[in-house]
Amino acid sequence: MKIDPSLCVICRGRGLCGLSYCPIIARARASYILKPISSSRVIEGSSPPAVFVGRIGYPFIRAGPSTPPITGDTSVFDYPELWRERRIEEILEYRWSMITGFKVFNVKNPEDKLLDEARLLVLSSKPVDVRVVLEKPPRPLITFSEHEPPQGPRSPLESLRLLGNPSIPRPLEKAYYDTDLPAGEAVLYLYESNIPVSHIHKAFSLGSFGVRGQRRLVPTRWSITAVDSTISRFLVREVKGYSVINEIQLYEYRVHDNLFIGILYPAKWSYEWMEAWWPGSTWNPLGLNVVIEGDYEDYHGRTTYPGIGGCYYASMLATLEHLRFLKRQATAILLREIYPGFNLPIGVWFVRESCRLMFGKGPVLKTSSLRDVCEYLDKSTRIGCKKWFSSSRLLARITSTRRIDEFFRRSGVH
Repeated sequence: MKIDPSLCVICRGRGLCGLSYCPIIARARASYILKPISSSRVIEGSSPPAVFVGRIGYPFIRAGPSTPPITGDTSVFDYPELWRERRIEEILEYRWSMITGFKVFNVKNPEDKLLDEARLLVLSSKPVDVRVVLEKPPRPLITFSEHEPPQGPRSPLESLRLLGNPSIPRPLEKAYYDTDLPAGEAVLYLYESNIPVSHIHKAFSLGSFGVRGQRRLVPTRWSITAVDSTISRFLVREVKGYSVINEIQLYEYRVHDNLFIGILYPAKWSYEWMEAWWPGSTWNPLGLNVVIEGDYEDYHGRTTYPGIGGCYYASMLATLEHLRFLKRQATAILLREIYPGFNLPIGVWFVRESCRLMFGKGPVLKTSSLRDVCEYLDKSTRIGCKKWFSSSRLLARITSTRRIDEFFRRSGVH
């Protein structure tokens, strides 16, 4: 999206360009933090803690610690659960201020002194002071991904030293040292022990869990989806044992030029995630029309990876957490509209945390009539009821099981 520079002079961060963030402000803040180390190979700071494991060149991939060049409580720099409703400029500032040192490792051979140090770092629940020596000053490169949060400057790593003692929660310590515990079981044990999902993601990516001899490095973007899907499949089994909800519930949440809608329908478990991308938004930058994509599963689940990507499992996790809280099962249909002001990928954490907030705010509508749902979608969404109903496999399935005149009556859902 090209912006007239003269508009920036007038706007000064007030959002007149229509974007959901101000890149000038975010870059300026990050540049101020990075300026003292722009020509330095030695970085001393408090890692949130954070690590990054790449995927290019798999099975020989880059991995290493990340830290901002500041000390103190830097937890928020790599803690998506704390980013709820924060301005995107703030999140970009956190990420662009993080310097990553990396080395190339074989994913099948995660035993390395540097990786051992990095694991102690990433298992910590609090920031750890570190001294990172790079082979050369970090490159001011910034990358974005649909899966992981934005990544800041990086450089080949010479050495890593922990200057402080990691504060490792007992469940993480147990999972790390238990070499007879399969990785999947470790993930569920940690989740049930109230370890934040983002913390499990990081530890999982460095091969911190699993049976002796079978531990592997996992690229960050893969580890996020692997953990989300593992927990979701666990929660599905529990939710299927609950009674079906007795009414239609509709939820809504708006943030950063995104609209999230959640529909819980009184039927056995099935799930659908749908996205509508406007021209000028992240994945439809040059299009002329709104593009709608989605994936779904019925009561028995999926056998293939959803084409819509990691957002499918991130949103499913939030949905199942809510149904577990209600102690009910339902057919869940989640809709997302992404408008032109949202034009950069910041990771699936955004979907997971937005859906958690959406359900946490409670339903905006309870009804027994799909017509009420249709009227609400016409009022609240830009796509409108007819288009959403025709695009959604599960909504189409629900309406096709009844006569159209019954659908548009207020006689109730049976």
